Amino acid sequence: MNRIIDKKQLSKDVYQMKIEAPLIASERQAGQFIILQIDEDLGERIPLTIADADEAAGTITIIYQVVGKTTHELSQLEPGKYLPVFAGPLGKPTHIENFGRVVCVGGGIGTAPLHPITQALKNAGNHITTILGARTSELLILTEEMAKLSDSMIICTDDGSAGRKALVTEPLKEICSQDPKPDLVIAIGPPVMMKFCSLTTKPFGVKTLVSLNTIMVDGTGMCGGCRVNVGNEVKFVCVDGPEFDGHLVDFDNMMMRLNSYKEFEVHNHNCHLENQMSSLEKKL
Repeated sequence: MNRIIDKKQLSKDVYQMKIEAPLIASERQAGQFIILQIDEDLGERIPLTIADADEAAGTITIIYQVVGKTTHELSQLEPGKYLPVFAGPLGKPTHIENFGRVVCVGGGIGTAPLHPITQALKNAGNHITTILGARTSELLILTEEMAKLSDSMIICTDDGSAGRKALVTEPLKEICSQDPKPDLVIAIGPPVMMKFCSLTTKPFGVKTLVSLNTIMVDGTGMCGGCRVNVGNEVKFVCVDGPEFDGHLVDFDNMMMRLNSYKEFEVHNHNCHLENQMSSLEKKL
């Protein structure tokens, strides 16, 4: 079993936990995730990205948002408690090389999985421009950590309480319009945000990767719960991903599947970004 070493609240409903997991810490690579279960015999299995790791200490860091029963129960656990099911590292690691100019776009909790990827890309010698977005300044996370990895950083909030009053797609379009344009864009956040980031970059021909967080049970491709349509193929996020070409992902189908289980979730989360993106879609 894996012991909780440290717990911190980063913003409203967003928590960071450091977990004792020496084998995972020694093997994990950027872009990979774990699956945990709070009760060994009952309960939901949920995938969470490895936001950071300390191989020497034998710990990994997870960051999650309380949006349902399991994440609520997880947020109630304190240091010293154990997680009976903690499997990983899972998924394909991010392909890291010196691409050149890379734009890393994080929306809300998506900044957590974006952090280790940005770190690895920076260590590979890439020029990093980071765009972080949230509804309000209080919901921004890891801004200092991301700033240290970035050659330039743009903050966007829906209400203008920090940085620009804009959606992340606005500065992303401006950057793609420049000469030279980015060599790569990585966008991680709510599905609707990743959809519109991909739509923004597509006319410019800028390669765009997205990291998908779908419903998973076993994490081995057996249950089929995480299947998504990518181009003309069916892929399983847990074994084929979690990263895919954003220009090929059928986001509408993925969001429809995710919404099928909303009535079973116990939460009061209202995605303001999703509402704004939906309004933008109607204008296109």
